Amino acid sequence: MKKVVFLVDMNAFYITCETSRNDALAGIPAAVAGDPLKRCGIILAANYEARARGVKTAMVLHEALKLCPGLTLVRPDHHFYQQKSREVMELLSRYSPVMEQNSIDEAWLDMTGTQGLFGSPVVAAKRIMDEIKNELRLWCSIGIAENKFLSKMAAEMKKPLGITQLWQQDIPTKLWPLAINKMYGVGPKTADKLNRLGIKTIGELARCNVKLIGKTLGKNGHEIMMRANGVDPSPVEALTGDDLKSISRSTTLPEDISGIDQARLVLMELADDVAMTAREKNKKGHTVHITLKYADFSLITRQTGIPATNSTKEIREAGCGLLGRTWNSARPVRLIGIGLSGFEEDDSFSQLSLFEPQEFNVNNEKSVRIDAAMDKIRKKHGSGLITFASLVKK
Repeated sequence: MKKVVFLVDMNAFYITCETSRNDALAGIPAAVAGDPLKRCGIILAANYEARARGVKTAMVLHEALKLCPGLTLVRPDHHFYQQKSREVMELLSRYSPVMEQNSIDEAWLDMTGTQGLFGSPVVAAKRIMDEIKNELRLWCSIGIAENKFLSKMAAEMKKPLGITQLWQQDIPTKLWPLAINKMYGVGPKTADKLNRLGIKTIGELARCNVKLIGKTLGKNGHEIMMRANGVDPSPVEALTGDDLKSISRSTTLPEDISGIDQARLVLMELADDVAMTAREKNKKGHTVHITLKYADFSLITRQTGIPATNSTKEIREAGCGLLGRTWNSARPVRLIGIGLSGFEEDDSFSQLSLFEPQEFNVNNEKSVRIDAAMDKIRKKHGSGLITFASLVKK
């Protein structure tokens, strides 16, 4: 039986969520940003009208306003976005029990053998898109292929509201003509290395000498060449609630950065989201980890142990500490992420250490009260109404 994999990618998710409850944002340049009133922070999501004027995700707010002075800004409401994400995933689960959520706004579906229920892949994709649009007032693009890599590439080919098929027989005409920097998994530095070899397109990479690519790109060279030829053996893996091992957030920056101040700002925004999700799921973790992907596409992860927590302050401070010890201004970064793991088996209580300073316990209790108050306000009025002073100052 022919394998059928969908990649459902929500279009400009955060700002589309906002538009779903505020019609005034439709058709004008708009973006979700860190702190619109203070005009500081970063762009978390821009709609397509704003993107047409050069506004990009993770762009510093004052730069976005230079490019688009009339940009309408909306405070972020992470609880609302998480709620809408759950609604999307619940809708997608109607179509396949084998669903792998890749991020808050993206998931793979193994649709193999579902034609008898939902029709051809294109018919099923159109049905999914229409239901997401009509029921949730959100937009998506859907890639259809026989593996995860090809479906991801297909989903990127037409946005917004695109349905694209990319089967093996389509590779020479649809995939190979694309510039090498358009390939999922190839960053700017890797693209530069390949360009210096005379490789400008994905097709040229697919037909290149294997040994040359291995010598140039190291251990990742073989996998990249396989993907250029449309080969990706990784399965779609369905996760249940019991399988939750970590809560992570990451973002790919619009351009590589070398300054730690901007990196710290991005990390703090992500840490706030991780902590809110952990509290929502009643999880406390012993380990905070950060991920940095460099311009040459190499990736490192650093972690540290902490007393079990879901406190925004503690997760953020642990992450920023790791960032400070890891940061190398000589190595530009293209992706930043932070996560919480090492969850307690029983979250109903946590034992205090006899050797833990009393000051820590008092501060921890204060952080718990602050988080609870902020969560209550955010759930009622939106998460953008209140944030930490350190984020406003930055």
